[in-house]
Amino acid sequence: MDFDPHCSQKFEEKTHSASWFVKKFNYFTLLPNLSKAESLHLLGRFAKITRNVKCAHDEMEILSAAFEILSLQKNIEGHILEAGCFKGGSAAKFSILAKMLNRKMYLFDSFEGLPENSEKHDTDIVGGRLPACLECQYCKEGKEDLCENVVYSGGTYKGSLDVVKNNIETYGESAVCNYVKGYFEDTMPKFTENIAFAYLDVALASSTRTCLKYIYPLLSKGRTMIAIIENFQEKDGSVRVPAPLRPYMHNLEKIKI
Repeated sequence: MDFDPHCSQKFEEKTHSASWFVKKFNYFTLLPNLSKAESLHLLGRFAKITRNVKCAHDEMEILSAAFEILSLQKNIEGHILEAGCFKGGSAAKFSILAKMLNRKMYLFDSFEGLPENSEKHDTDIVGGRLPACLECQYCKEGKEDLCENVVYSGGTYKGSLDVVKNNIETYGESAVCNYVKGYFEDTMPKFTENIAFAYLDVALASSTRTCLKYIYPLLSKGRTMIAIIENFQEKDGSVRVPAPLRPYMHNLEKIKI
């Protein structure tokens, strides 16, 4: 592949509490358009999800996304979209925000793990070890350093539709959720809803291309999309758009943060 935009995921090992969130992310204790009490309640729900659902995201990613979602102007039409659900941890968090803002949420995933692929993912963006698979016996025993599985091989990062639905029903807001099952290249070309916020965490270069090709045109001025392509981040915080993706993003070369 000429483009490999995987990111180094961080898997939290601590049992988080609302106080842990507040201490570590004090900046977020007053989220846009929420009182301090409402912010703390939201962080408490996020903490409960993190404690009980296996997540493949870093908490700062979700809190940054929450900040953007809560900052959406009411006159901006559209819904919230997530591509790549794993076990439904991030989706459960986003579903809470979607209900708060009276917006629908669309969840795209095969719910069968990543597709078979030949992409190379040897190290993370700084040359270190990639995250563990979270599924093998070593990982289940908390011995991720012994994991030898190929992280992004076909079938990894699987969260069945039943598992994802159950986690959202238990910890999130299932009433706002719409599940779109299948590989992105089969489901996204048929999707035409307006999107106010999109969160793409799909691991593979091919999947990232597909998402940007079909989802980016559904976003308009004032809307936000977060794609996990931090390995293209510049020193000034901006994100350099990889050349293969530019045709799908109106030839945009850099995203300023």
